[in-house]
Amino acid sequence: MNTYKTSEIAKIVGIHPNTVRLYEEIGFIPKVNRLENGYRVFTDLHIKQFKIARRALSIEVLQNGLRKRAIEIITTSAKMDYDKSLMLVKDYINQLDMEINNAEEAITITKKLLNQDYELNGKVLKRKEVSALLDISIDTLRNWEMNGLIKIKRKENGYRIYNDEDIRKLKIIRTLRCANYSLSSILRMLNELSVDPDIDIKEVIGMRENDEDIITACDKLLKSLSTTKVNALIIKEEIAKLKIDYKNNPPL
Repeated sequence: MNTYKTSEIAKIVGIHPNTVRLYEEIGFIPKVNRLENGYRVFTDLHIKQFKIARRALSIEVLQNGLRKRAIEIITTSAKMDYDKSLMLVKDYINQLDMEINNAEEAITITKKLLNQDYELNGKVLKRKEVSALLDISIDTLRNWEMNGLIKIKRKENGYRIYNDEDIRKLKIIRTLRCANYSLSSILRMLNELSVDPDIDIKEVIGMRENDEDIITACDKLLKSLSTTKVNALIIKEEIAKLKIDYKNNPPL
């Protein structure tokens, strides 16, 4: 069995020795044995786990719990619970697919708005139904409304009702939040639409934040999500190999 010192691990993985120690402290790698003099002794298993952790932490999208999921995959794999790790990776990839679909839909909606190419079907939904449809918590919908991102009509009984236009706006807001647009920047865009109904919609949809318009932001989000998915698929393969190599033959 190959063994490595802290400095050797740091060089192989491409991180600072202090980061090696940090990963051990926070449970990103399996327990490390020590010599009588206190020196850490790492193995090939640790190198493989370090690489899984580094790949998982390369995620750029922080919204919707994706980073939290990535960290859970790392810590579970570090405990050598590979069956659970593979289940977590599967769920992680499923969420990435959903976020990719959301971003693609937001781009489509935005392009249709630019061309004034959309139809209303007259259907209205309640808040609970919108929450389920968009996979957004009721608290999030309430927060967006309280911050003025969207104004919802009410029925005579006081219940909120969401129409087609509301749903389209919410889908765009959802994706922009995932792309780390601030609530204030989204609010500015939507206020422009509501204040002047004759405003040039290209100017509104193309409002810039850090020199990026909405479609550009969504495109960047798509690229980031796609890269993250590629990494997740690689992590899945690496954990599956670890399961074969170490589940029945744990390291000493």
